[in-house]
Amino acid sequence: MQVARNVLVDPYLLPGGGAAEMALAHILNEKAQSVAGIQQWPYRAISKALEVIPRTLIRNCGGNPIRVLTALRAKHASEGNSSWGVDGNKGTICDMKELKVWDPLSVKLQTFKTAIETAVLLLRIDDIVSGSKKSKDNDQPQQPAAATDEASAMD
Repeated sequence: MQVARNVLVDPYLLPGGGAAEMALAHILNEKAQSVAGIQQWPYRAISKALEVIPRTLIRNCGGNPIRVLTALRAKHASEGNSSWGVDGNKGTICDMKELKVWDPLSVKLQTFKTAIETAVLLLRIDDIVSGSKKSKDNDQPQQPAAATDEASAMD
């Protein structure tokens, strides 16, 4: 019922079976190759995270994740194969257009937004925790160097 509502409110569909995630991962990997240094790491990290969806589909079908995911990457590397994904029944790759497996765009967008918001929240929490550790270290009085030399001389 909600799928029908989502399609009526935002009438755009994407190929299912992890095809949209793999297409986006491929685009981000290409972008990472055009960026030098550590600036490419976020692109690669998000690309790797997007590949979790097809990998999970493959595992749930009993397929070999390494072989099938490698074949899917190769398929997406060639032009015009962005609709290829994982067949949820067989665990093999196939064209989602031919299988007629579609996902609403609104659901994908909300999923991506939620994932990014969660990552940002975790990074903020990490900054707060690491900042409080630094302030605790700075609040403790430090012994002068001479006092430590005297203590070691007494031993």
